[in-house]
Amino acid sequence: MSTIDPSRLLQMRSSILNQNQALQRAAGRGAAGGVEGGNETADFGSAISAALQQVNAQQAKASDLSEAYERGDTHDIVSVMIERQKASLGFETTLQVRNKLLSAYRDIMNMPV
Repeated sequence: MSTIDPSRLLQMRSSILNQNQALQRAAGRGAAGGVEGGNETADFGSAISAALQQVNAQQAKASDLSEAYERGDTHDIVSVMIERQKASLGFETTLQVRNKLLSAYRDIMNMPV
């Protein structure tokens, strides 16, 4: 068996850190892992919350247009159907993301420690 050379390990570690920083810069993030400029936080919770708010707004818009069509305020059935399809697609996407998150959570919880 060979012995572990500490200087070689430190060299490999610094190489990995340099590659990680280069990848973060290429992805548009600073070396600290945040969004450049500092005006925005890129955490997962706020991203999900914003996406859910957009889906909710789209569903409200589709509902309002549907009610306006039923009242006779508008006669543009095409725009009503397009908005309803957008709302449906947003809901289905949200549902699939939820299912994937639950699946990932179950996988993590079932991992042996």
